[in-house]
Amino acid sequence: MKAIVNRNYGSPDVLKCEEIDKPTPGDSEVLIRVRAASVNPLDCHFVTGKPYFIRLMTGLGKPKFVVPGVDVSGHVEAVGKSVTRLKPGDEVFGSSRGAFAEYACTRESALALKPESVTFEQAAAVPVAGVTALQGLRDNGKIQPGQKVLINGAAGGVGTFAVQIAKSCGAVVTGVCSSRNLEMVRSLGAHHVIDYTREDFARRGDHYDVIIDCFLNHSLSDCRRALSPKGIYVFVGSPNKSMIGLLVPVLGGFALSLFASQKLVMCMARVSKDDLTALGGLLATGEVTPVIDRRYKLDEVPQAIAYLEEGHARGKVIIDID
Repeated sequence: MKAIVNRNYGSPDVLKCEEIDKPTPGDSEVLIRVRAASVNPLDCHFVTGKPYFIRLMTGLGKPKFVVPGVDVSGHVEAVGKSVTRLKPGDEVFGSSRGAFAEYACTRESALALKPESVTFEQAAAVPVAGVTALQGLRDNGKIQPGQKVLINGAAGGVGTFAVQIAKSCGAVVTGVCSSRNLEMVRSLGAHHVIDYTREDFARRGDHYDVIIDCFLNHSLSDCRRALSPKGIYVFVGSPNKSMIGLLVPVLGGFALSLFASQKLVMCMARVSKDDLTALGGLLATGEVTPVIDRRYKLDEVPQAIAYLEEGHARGKVIIDID
């Protein structure tokens, strides 16, 4: 089968499209004929090996997971003997190591059935970004109808999902983005939009019950200023390429919890069948529609990752395997 192979850490140029053996599913795994995949910042980190602490998971000297990619959609090709819920021919989407390939294996619990009305490209856009937005709002932010919610970085992969999910929960949504994305974010259902190139949300004087921060361009004190007295600040990702950049907001959140009623939470999303199914339901009803910026072919994955690294993608970048 054709697959994107990463044998050494480096720029996207280290990625090569090669012929490798088709994977064989384990007892509790499913083999997927991949129809589409999508690119996440996580994939960029796995390719570059930065920040360096990520190599504790991916391999110290060189990548131990040769084929990158985690978001996947496609047909079930074969199942292991312990798989009971899925069968060959089912259309599925979810999380799978090695998604940038014609075939990929993953555990049954990381997949959900794709709604018939949802395309493979749309389904592939959902897993990491959609689940992060859902868990960030529901589990970390404890979102409730009528609350004021601000999404900082509303035009990105997680942000575009967060705006729509928060709206579906009955929240009053404010999206923060650049000038060129204002109308797009408004079209997703945001009640208010803020152009960060012209105005700082932390200095407007407004207060929010939940802030989902995908951009991480403010200090903790700035974000506290924009929170209501019992507000919750949820940050997604790390503000720079160091362990210190990750620890600072975590330690700050711990200190905040000791001295204030406000809370700071780091969102560490985990893809599950139940959450994928819930998101599939929102897609099927039209309450959530994935925003797809660009589409690339399998052998164009290096270009796709390079584009995402530029930091200007609107919504998701899709890899069309077909």
